[in-house]
Amino acid sequence: MNGQNRKDISPGKEVYIVLKKDQRSGKKTRGIVKDILTNSSFHPHGIKVRLQNGQVGRVQEIIKK
Repeated sequence: MNGQNRKDISPGKEVYIVLKKDQRSGKKTRGIVKDILTNSSFHPHGIKVRLQNGQVGRVQEIIKK
């Protein structure tokens, strides 16, 4: 599942995000969602979130459990 729809993401979910500094390389960072920062229900580049470790980026993939 991609991270473009806000309804698919909730605090506690494990996701892959792309940090601002990694946007060119596309390097993904894995973590657990703490806060959802995007207010709109959809974003073409991914919903922006803050992970529990404080890193902020756009969700690229939601890890199924």
